[in-house]
Amino acid sequence: MLIILILVILICWFVFSYNGLVAKKQRVKEASSDILVQLKRRFDLIPNLVETVKGYTKHEAETLEKITEMRSKINDSKNIIETDKINKEISKDIKNFLVSVEAYPELKANENFLQLQKELADTENKIQASRRFYNNIVKEYNIAIHSIPTNLVASLLKYTEEPLLDISEEEKESIQVRF
Repeated sequence: MLIILILVILICWFVFSYNGLVAKKQRVKEASSDILVQLKRRFDLIPNLVETVKGYTKHEAETLEKITEMRSKINDSKNIIETDKINKEISKDIKNFLVSVEAYPELKANENFLQLQKELADTENKIQASRRFYNNIVKEYNIAIHSIPTNLVASLLKYTEEPLLDISEEEKESIQVRF
């Protein structure tokens, strides 16, 4: 009777551990997907910015078109780390673009441009929030697969650690705002 009770307890523990790991793994996928949704939102805004800017300056429109081309790189990326690296390049180009727009007062006064700029800034904030959410979820998952006794189930079922997204050296630098 005692052996049966111990066996039932072990089976229940295994099932609960397995279900917890499955839930955490799905949350990691969800968090990764949230980042991609925000990146798509940003890419959907860029063609509108291109059209708005084309009438004012060819150089800045070319910069935005280059950013648009990078979208295919994200679609072809194999993992979240590669996607994040491309995203960092795009963010840098967008920041440079917005700084260069300062030279065109008539563009800065354009109502469509101002609205698109505001939406783009909002999207950038959402991308950062999605990255923080992803890192938080990955941290919980990684802790679970390394913690005793769940690590026994994780190693048995070959659950592996997920990577955290870090910030680049450029992102660590302070941004200079000029008025």
